[in-house]
Amino acid sequence: MVPHLTTALTGPLLELEKRIIDAQPAIEFWFRQQWQEQAAPFYTSVDLRNAGFKLAPVDTNLFPGGFNNLNLDFLALCVHAAMGAVEKICSNAQRLLLIPENHTRNTFYLQNVAVLANILRQTGLIVRIGTLIPEITQPTTLELPGGARMTLEPIIRNGNRIGLKDFDPCAVLLNNDLSAGIPDVLKDIEQIIMPPLHAGWATRRKSRHFAAYRHLASEFSRLIGIDPWFIDPLFDRCGKIDFQARLGEECLTSKVSDLLDRIREKYREYNIHHEPFVIVKADAGTYGMGIMTVKRPDEVKDLNRKARNKMSVIKEGQAVTEVLIQEGVYTFESINDAVAEPVVYMIDHFVVGGFYRVHTGRGTDENLNSPGMHFVPLAFDSACQLPDQRLNPDATPNRFYAYGVIARLAMLAASIELDNALNEDS
Repeated sequence: MVPHLTTALTGPLLELEKRIIDAQPAIEFWFRQQWQEQAAPFYTSVDLRNAGFKLAPVDTNLFPGGFNNLNLDFLALCVHAAMGAVEKICSNAQRLLLIPENHTRNTFYLQNVAVLANILRQTGLIVRIGTLIPEITQPTTLELPGGARMTLEPIIRNGNRIGLKDFDPCAVLLNNDLSAGIPDVLKDIEQIIMPPLHAGWATRRKSRHFAAYRHLASEFSRLIGIDPWFIDPLFDRCGKIDFQARLGEECLTSKVSDLLDRIREKYREYNIHHEPFVIVKADAGTYGMGIMTVKRPDEVKDLNRKARNKMSVIKEGQAVTEVLIQEGVYTFESINDAVAEPVVYMIDHFVVGGFYRVHTGRGTDENLNSPGMHFVPLAFDSACQLPDQRLNPDATPNRFYAYGVIARLAMLAASIELDNALNEDS
């Protein structure tokens, strides 16, 4: 069920995994306490990086678009978790409207929507798919690989409710990250929207997420007795950036230099013999756009026109005006000699699956979420929840349990982040 995987199992990470395994009762009790006070996002995916000396989340997505990459043998895990999520959010829900991205030409993404709709239907919901694409004015059927079909229908607003023709849903599930902004048709409706509108990239910021994660990582690290740095990437941010006009260049150069110095200090502390690097990426947005690896501050000043153009615009043509400067975490995992990183999927607060993002053309210090990547499904059925203390820390079940713990920590941070954002707005 698990592909051949090699990873650098050295030093602190082995110790980290051992501490996580030994502290399982305390960890699970701690999570139960947290979820009594926090409502889990409906679904979440977390990109992790395993450097052999550090295991940390580098991105947390509240609109996951890769359900088709999960091991479908364990679809029941998704269904059971979705049942719990629906019952908590809308216990009397019978009809659900699923709103995807506008990627009608991206068959990989459409397969994700089809799998997600299937999961929701198996919970007993009547699910139909609405679209925000203005050109679609009547039901439109799309062909999917393998002979499957999907019908998109135009969304209709009636007062403070939205739905489709002859379909009035109890709740709305967004699989659209709202990068282009919140459409008027979704504003001020009375139905429950999952995730909430302020979870979209129109308002959400990665820097706020990692600030919430930092607080949790510190508390969690005290629980198991480790340096928080082993699970928490250092970061900073710059606002008022314009790559094409070269505005904000001094801020970015200064903060890159400072962060590289802080990483070097940690590397010296733990006798790590690798070159520090940082990742500069848009503070809002996804799909691997607006990202670059930086190892020297002068690289920011020396960007050529092509690199500036690449960094200046992200999904939906949105301009990059704020960036996150994040400690680069190497990935020393590989599958068939190709660089790999784990992605963990959760519904409600349960781990339901995951896969490795693999790229044959990228290095251990580069972003793998780019054209040319492929995915290797993994069986996370019990591995992320049930470690085996009789096994070595690097045994498969224990490795995946550690992945699941760190991913759930990032999901909890996302929940706190959304609450903080809502309180700031109110």
